[in-house]
Amino acid sequence: MRVGIVIPALNEEESLPLVLAAIPASLDARVVVVDNGSTDRTAERASAAGATVVAESTRGYGSACQAGIAWLAAHDPPEVLVILDADHADDPGRLPGFVSLIEQGWDFVLSSRTQGGADPGALSPMQIWGNRLQVAWLNARFGLGLTDMGPMRAIRFDRLVALGMVDPTWGWNVEMAARAARDGLRIVEVPVTYRNRAGGESKISGSVRGASRAGAKILWALWRYAR
Repeated sequence: MRVGIVIPALNEEESLPLVLAAIPASLDARVVVVDNGSTDRTAERASAAGATVVAESTRGYGSACQAGIAWLAAHDPPEVLVILDADHADDPGRLPGFVSLIEQGWDFVLSSRTQGGADPGALSPMQIWGNRLQVAWLNARFGLGLTDMGPMRAIRFDRLVALGMVDPTWGWNVEMAARAARDGLRIVEVPVTYRNRAGGESKISGSVRGASRAGAKILWALWRYAR
């Protein structure tokens, strides 16, 4: 299957090359790094590694994801879309297994860090609490059996486009799960290990302000998309 990978990136010059180098060549994927207003050499490092660089000046995780998806839609759309963080906390080596599950008939593959195990300190207490709240809310609302809202995920591209995603913030993952459940997508989780990020500061857990802002946006997303 034709695979497209979107990597939202904001000041990830240290970790991004590690992520790009770890993507298995067997996927033969088109990799799009969305530079979300970086002030370091993120875009330069991505280009040097052979990725397509798309600039998105409007800050926000959802905005960056949508910019990458729009680029892929306009340039020979893939059959499978993978969304991958730029911090090297997830292992891209697991992606062929995600794509294989799509080939087997699943529509949406989510990573589960809680089932696979996270390194000490990889998830802050606030992230752990927020994650539990998200999955409890979504499971109760839609009858799902999710254990995590892991950022590494794969989805059939045509099904994603049909979801009509709009959230420009950290609420993107919540919106995707809620819309996927409403549309009856076949959803499966894969246990994955989760490492401490490689260099730099987490946009969510790196500061009280960042964690509070992300938490507020996720709560808003739960109210808006999962009522």
